[in-house]
Amino acid sequence: MVNAVIDALRMTGTMAWQIGWSLVLGFLLASVVQAVVRRDSVSRTLGDDRPATIVKAAGLGAASSSCSYAAVALARSLFRKGASFTSAMVFEISSTNLVVELGIILALLLGWQFTLAEFAGGGIIIVLVALAFRVVLRERLIADARAQADKGVAGSMEGHAAMDMSVSGAGSIWSRLFSGRGLTSVSHIFVMEWAAVLRDIVIGLVIAGAVAAWVPETFWQSLFLSSHPALSVFWGPIVGPIIAIASFVCSIGNVPLAAVLWNDGISFGGVVSFLFADLLILPIIAIYRKYYGWAVTLRIVAAFYLSMVAGGYVVEGLFRLLHLVPAPGHAFTGDAGISWNYTTWLNIVAAVVAAVLVVRFVRTGGVGMLRMMGGSPDMGAHGHGDR
Repeated sequence: MVNAVIDALRMTGTMAWQIGWSLVLGFLLASVVQAVVRRDSVSRTLGDDRPATIVKAAGLGAASSSCSYAAVALARSLFRKGASFTSAMVFEISSTNLVVELGIILALLLGWQFTLAEFAGGGIIIVLVALAFRVVLRERLIADARAQADKGVAGSMEGHAAMDMSVSGAGSIWSRLFSGRGLTSVSHIFVMEWAAVLRDIVIGLVIAGAVAAWVPETFWQSLFLSSHPALSVFWGPIVGPIIAIASFVCSIGNVPLAAVLWNDGISFGGVVSFLFADLLILPIIAIYRKYYGWAVTLRIVAAFYLSMVAGGYVVEGLFRLLHLVPAPGHAFTGDAGISWNYTTWLNIVAAVVAAVLVVRFVRTGGVGMLRMMGGSPDMGAHGHGDR
C-alpha cells in the first residue's frame, strides 16, 4: 500500500514538474491580455448571436483565460450586462478550452497534434453549440434565464469574474502595460487566476497520478474497447465526457488525466471530447441551475454533450484523413522521473517571474482582494449579492 501511494505521488510530482513553467507562461500571457481588455467593452461587443459576433466571442474568450468555475461566473456576468446568451456561452467555452496555457500543456504532455485538435475541435464545438441554441432556446426561455441570472446568486468565483483590473487611459497599450499601474494589474490578475485554478490543477494531477499507478491498463482497454478499433473510435467520444463528469476535474487539471487515458487506449476523438467536458462536471451543472434555472440548464447540458461527442467524431475523422493521429501510448505521465535538463532551467526562470509578480501583488494590497474570493466556487447557494 505504501509503495502504491509513493508511486502515485512520484508520477504526480513528475507531471507537475514537467508542466510548471508552461503554467506560469500561460497565466502570464493571459494576465497581460486581460490587463489591456476591459470587460464592459466585451459585453457591449457580444449583444447578439450573429456569426460575426460568435467569432468575436470565441476570440475574446480565448484572450480571457479562466478556470472553469470563473468562466461560468463570467459568462453570467456578461449575460447580465447585455451579451446574448449564446455569445456568453461561446465566450465561456473558449475561455477554458481555447487558451494558450492549455495548448502549451497539451503539447508537452500529449503532443502538438492534440494542441491542434483542441483548437480545431473548439471551433467545431462552438459552431454546433451556437446552432443547437438556435433550435432549443426560445425568447421566453432566455427571458426566464435572464430574470434568474439577475436574482443576485453569487459567490467567490462571481466576485472574481466581476473584478475588472484592466488598465485604461491615454497612451499606447505598451506604455499602459509597463506603467506602475499596468504591472500591478498584471500581478493581481496573475495571482487571482492561480488562486482560482490551483485546486483543480492539484486535484487533476493527483487523480492522474493515482490512475496511472493503480488502475490496471486492462481495465481501460476493456472500457475503451481497444481490441475493436472501429468500435473504439465510435465509443471514445461518447464515454470521454462521461469520464470527465465522473472525475470532477475541470479546466487545465484534466490534461494529465487525458494523457493517462490516451496511453491506456481511449481514441483520439475521445480525448478531445473528454477535454471539453470540463464545463459539464456536476458542481458546474449545479451552478448552471442556480444561475439560469432547470429548463435552460438541461438544454445547456444536452447541447454541450452532443456537440462534444460530434466534435470528437469530426476531429477524429479529419485528423485520420490528414494522417495526423499520433501513435497511442506516447504521452508523458511521469514514468521518466525528473532530470536536470531544459525543463529545469525553464522552471527556474518561471519561479523567478512568479515570485516577482507575487511580491508585487502583496505590496500593492492584493491580499485583501484575494480574501474576497474565499469560499467554495458555488457559494451562490447561500444567496450572497453581487459585489
